[in-house]
Amino acid sequence: MDLYNIGLGNNDLKTRAAASQDHIKFWESQAESLYWSERWHTALEWNPPFARWFVGGKTNASYNALDRIVQKNPNKKAIFWEGEDGATRVLTYKDLLVEVSKLANALKTLGVKKGDRITVYLPMVPELIISLLACARIGAIHTVIFSGFSAKSIRDRVDDSKSKIIITADGGRRRGTLVKLKDVVDEAIQGLDFVENVIVLEHTHNPISFTARDKKWNELVSSMEPFCDAEMLDSTHPLYILYTSGTTGKPKGVLHGTGGYLTHVFSTFQWIFDIKDSDVYFCTADIGWVTGHSYVVYGPLMHGATQVMYEGALDYSTPARIWEIISRYGVTILYTTPTALRMFMKYGDDLPNSSDLSSLRLLGTVGEPINPRVWKWYFTTIGKERCPIIDTWWQTETGGAMISPLPGLETIHLKPGSASRPIPGVCLSIVDENGKAIPDDSKGYLVIENPWPGMLLTLWGDDEKYKTVYWSKYKNMYYAGDYAIRDKDGYIWMLGRADDVLKVAGHRLGTAELESGFVSHKAVAEAAVCGIPHDVKGEAIIAFLVLKDGYTQSEQLKKDLVQHIRTTIGPIASPDQLYFVTKLPKTRSGKIMRRLLKALAQDEKTGDISTLEDEASVDEIKAAFAELKQTLAKS
Repeated sequence: MDLYNIGLGNNDLKTRAAASQDHIKFWESQAESLYWSERWHTALEWNPPFARWFVGGKTNASYNALDRIVQKNPNKKAIFWEGEDGATRVLTYKDLLVEVSKLANALKTLGVKKGDRITVYLPMVPELIISLLACARIGAIHTVIFSGFSAKSIRDRVDDSKSKIIITADGGRRRGTLVKLKDVVDEAIQGLDFVENVIVLEHTHNPISFTARDKKWNELVSSMEPFCDAEMLDSTHPLYILYTSGTTGKPKGVLHGTGGYLTHVFSTFQWIFDIKDSDVYFCTADIGWVTGHSYVVYGPLMHGATQVMYEGALDYSTPARIWEIISRYGVTILYTTPTALRMFMKYGDDLPNSSDLSSLRLLGTVGEPINPRVWKWYFTTIGKERCPIIDTWWQTETGGAMISPLPGLETIHLKPGSASRPIPGVCLSIVDENGKAIPDDSKGYLVIENPWPGMLLTLWGDDEKYKTVYWSKYKNMYYAGDYAIRDKDGYIWMLGRADDVLKVAGHRLGTAELESGFVSHKAVAEAAVCGIPHDVKGEAIIAFLVLKDGYTQSEQLKKDLVQHIRTTIGPIASPDQLYFVTKLPKTRSGKIMRRLLKALAQDEKTGDISTLEDEASVDEIKAAFAELKQTLAKS
């Protein structure tokens, strides 16, 4: 097995020792790095499965991300923004604080109070960060929706959170086309009377319609005072809701608090990225996902980092765009996805080699396990064998990284394809079906044994579902839903999801949500969805559909169904292959055997199928995959 030894001059053995001795006291020591207007009286209230960190403490996320930095270095550059069309902006920390304060005051004039929810549906522009920090400044709970989601997906999330304000834009840019965000919002909120106002950023200046509840960002914000005191909030006050797909059709509203979450993100950002004042950091994640929340917004800003923010596709209008950006801004730290790297690999080495990448000193990955072959390409071609690869594992629910090499803390030894070891203060185990620890080098379920400060408070409005989804499989252990192996050196290798969630280009998509989308079409009676490995996207969506009587399969119907999914869920949910079958593989109790679909897709043994209702259904699925393989072989 390849082992890469890369030392960056750090070797803090005391940190891990302190974390192992008393993880609660350890996290208390980490919390001291934040600003608190009042210190906590209890580090952790643990009423399984509910954890409340730094109880009694008062702080504010916006203050920690802006005011603390402005007091020391107001003119430090915070954001180098670049648009797909070549437009650029530069904002200092002082600029950000002024804009955040003005928007916070504007929200107050619209009647926003502490605890109100605000939905943010914006492209990757600085106003997205400004919106989040303005909400945090006054104690409103922000809920960001990725700008690629459809009206139906937005409506579900807005209705669940009961957001009184939506912040959006007239449009965004993606691959040279205009994404009409305001039009999508208008469709999404028809009949939702609890939405009082829609704030519209005029970003692309395309014609849009305005109603009585619409407010133009510039007209609303420009006249506001540039000062707004940050409201000091309880450590346990909710900071944001972020919806994530699960095994049920309805997305789950993951609710994160303030003090614990900030402590986890502040600490891990330093440990993982070894951040220095001279660094230029570039995380390619959209803020619509948790990586953007933790490691584009809160983590970098709390450390006073300078970062690049880009709106658009990383390979548009040239597949060299990402390398040109790195060269142009002197990026020192790049944090991206294995999906993106697989795409760039296909273009060959000439493009990255034609740009000056000498500024890079650290490379990171997130979103899914990185294939060793991709790891080595990243290390050799992009990092020139001098930059460590920081492969991180974590979830929307964990708030911040849980497994990662930590060059900001210790000398690291890297194994291509492994996320390395758990971070200090986190206790992970690999267990069997009964929750018992298994020997090294054995495949099992990843669990987290102790509460950690970045963990979700609950699911928005549904404590029972929170208990059921994460804590019912094993008593007092958080079930991550992932398969993994721990090797004899303590390194963890992630093997993918143990549930029915697909990872498509780094996006989590629930099979039930996809199947519900298909069945909502008038022609479809039943649907089953699975994922198969894809060189670029990680997983490709394969759909099997049973038509209603009176409908016949055709190429036009396939096209209509693909368009239907794009409309009801979003373009990221478009199936790569779609097959019509007469029956689906189900158990006698009516459950679709998705594990059977996966096994057939990957030529694996199907295992016990004694509960299968009709084995003839398997033959149809096999024929479909045989057809797919022939198609791939010809392409």
